[in-house]
Amino acid sequence: MPVVNRIADYAEDMKRWRRYLHQHPELEFACHKTAAFVAERLREFGVDEIHEGIATSGIVAIINGQGDGDTIGLRADMDALPMQEMTKLDYASTVPGMMHACGHDGHTTMLLGAARYLAETRKFSGRVALIFQPAEEEGGGADIMVQEGIMDRFGISQVFGVHNIPGLEFGHFYTTPGPIMAAVDTFEINIQGQGGHGAYPQDTIDPVVIAVAMVNAIQTIVSRNHDTRQQVVVSVTQIHAGTVNNVIPDVSYLNGTIRTFDKDVQQMVHRRLDEIVQGTAAAYGSTAEISIEIGYPATVNHAAETRFAADVAREVSGANAVADAVDMEMGAEDFAYFLEARPGSYLFLGAGDGAGLHHPKYNFNDDVAPVGASFFARIVERAQPV
Repeated sequence: MPVVNRIADYAEDMKRWRRYLHQHPELEFACHKTAAFVAERLREFGVDEIHEGIATSGIVAIINGQGDGDTIGLRADMDALPMQEMTKLDYASTVPGMMHACGHDGHTTMLLGAARYLAETRKFSGRVALIFQPAEEEGGGADIMVQEGIMDRFGISQVFGVHNIPGLEFGHFYTTPGPIMAAVDTFEINIQGQGGHGAYPQDTIDPVVIAVAMVNAIQTIVSRNHDTRQQVVVSVTQIHAGTVNNVIPDVSYLNGTIRTFDKDVQQMVHRRLDEIVQGTAAAYGSTAEISIEIGYPATVNHAAETRFAADVAREVSGANAVADAVDMEMGAEDFAYFLEARPGSYLFLGAGDGAGLHHPKYNFNDDVAPVGASFFARIVERAQPV
C-alpha cells in the first residue's frame, strides 16, 4: 500500500502548514505560537479532545476510534534551533537567529496530516493520542511530558516517532531494534593555574599547557579504557584560555560531549574523566574542577514494536525501501524518555538530497510529509483494527 490516497489529497494544505511553521520558529519550551497553530488545525479537524499547556507549550490531542481498545501515542517535536537561516527561501524564518534546521516543522505537519485523516475516517478501535512536544533540541520536553503524567493520564500503551533524514533516499525508512541513538552527557573542566608574563613561564603554572595535556589524555579513554565491542565517543569541543599574546592566563576551560549506549560504559567514562582531570592538574601543580551534566538517555527501540513499525513502513514505501537492522547512531534524541515509559519505536524517514540537519541551508522536503503522515495513520489502523 503506497501513500494513503486521502492524505495525498492534503499535500498542498500540508505544504502551506509547514511553510507557515517554518516562517515562525520558536525555541525550547516557548512554542506557544506553534502550539496555537496546531490547536487551531486540530479543532478544524474535529478531534475529540485537546489538552494544552503540557510541559509549558505541549499538546496531547485525542481522537476516538470505533469501539473499545488501547490508546496509541504518536509524537512530533515542535521546536526550532538558535541559528540564522541562510536559505533565502520565500518562506524563510522571519525570526532573526532562529530557524527550523532539523525539520520539526515537517514532523509537526506530518502528525497534523495524520490527525486530519484519522479524525475524518476513524477506521481504528480504541484511541490515538497525538503528542506535540516542545523542547527536543534543548530541555528534554519528552521527559517533562512523561513526568507530568501523560502516559498514565491518557492511557498510552505504545508510542511511535519519526525523524526526517536528508541524504537517505526519498521515502525510505530505517530503524533497528534495541539501541538506535546514544545517551548524551556534557562535561565542563575549569583549570586554575597561576598567570604571569609570557616571557617568564618559569614563574607561572600555565593552564594552557595543562589543558592541552588533559585533551591528549582524554583521548585515551576511548583508545585504551573501553571494550572496542561497545560504542563510545568522547569529544572535547571547546578550549578557551588567555586574552593577549604576552600573558600566560590564570585559568583555562574545556568542555565536550560523551556519547554512550551502555550505563557501565557511561560510568567508566565519568570516572576516567575525573581521574584524568585531577591527576593531570596535580602533576602540573594546579587544581581543576570537572562537572558532568547527564543528558538524554540512549534511545532504545522495543523489538516487537520495531518489527511492527518496519512492516507498516513497507506497506507505505515498499518492501525494498525499509532497512530494519541498521547500525546505531551516535546522535541523541529525547524520544528516549517515551521509550523508557512505554514500548514503541523510533524510525528515520529519507528526505532525499538536500542540506544536512542543523545546517543553515537545511529545508524540510515537503514532498515527504504525506509519506510520514501515511505511516502514522497506518500504524494506528494496523495496531488497532476495527
